[in-house]
Amino acid sequence: VSNAGVGMAGPLECQSLAAMQSLMDTNFFGLVRLVKEVLPDMKRRRGGHIVVISSIMGLQGIVFNDIYSASKFAVEGFCESLVVQALRFNVAISLVEPGPVMTEFETKLYEEAERADYSRTDPETAEIFTKLYLRNSRDVFTSLGQTPEDIAEHTLRVIEAARPPFRHQTNVAYSPMAALKHADPSGALITDAFYKLVFKYDAVLRFGLR
Repeated sequence: VSNAGVGMAGPLECQSLAAMQSLMDTNFFGLVRLVKEVLPDMKRRRGGHIVVISSIMGLQGIVFNDIYSASKFAVEGFCESLVVQALRFNVAISLVEPGPVMTEFETKLYEEAERADYSRTDPETAEIFTKLYLRNSRDVFTSLGQTPEDIAEHTLRVIEAARPPFRHQTNVAYSPMAALKHADPSGALITDAFYKLVFKYDAVLRFGLR
């Protein structure tokens, strides 16, 4: 089970390249290093199961989570490419894809975001992040967030499955988001929906969540 992860949220201009590289080294290359260690023996034994804690943000990018989402997209692409070869050797790969999870990980991330320096971006972007994004995120976590125990139960079911699924989403509230993306290959539908939720109907979004 691969569960290594660090977070990053905020305007792109305010993130250092070193911090971005460090995040990718943990979230993506940490998984790659683990798989390189365990896969050869699993192939020799012709049996095994690699379970990866991914994220709904590996399926759909979320505003102000550019780098974190990119790392999870990398995880998804890596596993999607590897799973066909792995199946040849009777090795299963499963991606567990949670939405928001209420842990100290997120609490610390948002506390740091509130104290951060946004002078490297323009005032409008800084205001969108601090006044819209952070406020909406709290409502999302309060309304839709799962507990770590809930994610652990989902992960256990994936591990114990007679035929392990390749993807397992833990939060049904995010199924429409994934469906919107698949419904329109051009990307216009999901992009327009997110734009309106963030910039036109954010009050409706918060009211609905509450």
